[in-house]
Amino acid sequence: MLITVLLIVLAILLPPVAAFLMVGFGLHFWLNILLTLLFIIPGEIHAIYLVVTRHGGQAKP
Repeated sequence: MLITVLLIVLAILLPPVAAFLMVGFGLHFWLNILLTLLFIIPGEIHAIYLVVTRHGGQAKP
């Protein structure tokens, strides 16, 4: 739970870093770089989406 919260905070502050931690150098990472360069809000939304969908299910005990 705490790691998910920290990843969400990281997704807000540095979206590409959070995307990299979730998927590595895959398509979603490069898409997040593009979205962040165009305007920061879409990059943040995409990074939060990646954290919630890929890490959210693992935080349950």
